[in-house]
Amino acid sequence: MNIAILSVSLNVFSTQRIMEEAQKLGHYVELIDHTKCSVKLGEGKPRIYLGEEDVTSEFDAIIPRIGAKVTKHGSAIVKQFEMNNVFSTARSLGITRARNKVRTLQIMARKNIPIPETVFSINPDNIEEQIKILGGPPVIIKLQEGTHGLGVILAESKKSAKSIIDTFYKMDTSILLQRYIEEAEGEDIRIIVVGNKVIASMKRKSEIGEFRSNVHRGGDTEAIKPTSQEQYIALNACKYLGLGVAGVDLMRSKSGPVLIEVNASPGLKGIEGATGVNVAKHIIQFVERNAYTRRK
Repeated sequence: MNIAILSVSLNVFSTQRIMEEAQKLGHYVELIDHTKCSVKLGEGKPRIYLGEEDVTSEFDAIIPRIGAKVTKHGSAIVKQFEMNNVFSTARSLGITRARNKVRTLQIMARKNIPIPETVFSINPDNIEEQIKILGGPPVIIKLQEGTHGLGVILAESKKSAKSIIDTFYKMDTSILLQRYIEEAEGEDIRIIVVGNKVIASMKRKSEIGEFRSNVHRGGDTEAIKPTSQEQYIALNACKYLGLGVAGVDLMRSKSGPVLIEVNASPGLKGIEGATGVNVAKHIIQFVERNAYTRRK
């Protein structure tokens, strides 16, 4: 098959791994910088251009690796490939839903997937009430579209929470507040879903003095086997968002596992290193099964 990886650079570990496994399995694979793609609409069939090259019908499948800063344009390019009957490992709508934490949590709450107690607002005049709704400090303050643990702040007092939230509101930045799950003790779980299967899972623990457990923040990792409830949450989260490949983050609270967020372009370095699972190969095999069926 001809496979395109939509990514801005080949210097990213995950992009390299996916390309490597695709080539091992005998496929032609090409890096397409989606930020350099244009879509022509109007007369005739809509076309997708990379520079001056028409790539509308060049590929049997695409694997989107869309960065946070270019989500809107990237998902629009994915949508155009979809409309030309090219298989994608992540639906364009799923990418935009997963990128926005509030939208993800709204969908999960509607589908009865357990999530942390969450409040979001744009009203700077009732910050104290927002904190009170969550039971008071400490609270977690998150940017609605942050990644890799960036834009996630622990406010341990009402005074610091009010100061931080007020600053974000004055900057016209969209945020959400969540109850701090103290019993998780700085640990969370990353589950990789490919198709309708849990492929790999690891537990991440934050460094001393750091409450965020992301690998990008220096957290330790170890392979685990998720419980049946955790697998149920991960599989259904991907199903409801429309993602064929995703990383699902959970925390273990007193009342059971809760979904924190879903990543439509999960990194592979940490999970492959911790578990020894060839996640990149699973992604290509998922493409093989589905792109061939669609093309046939």
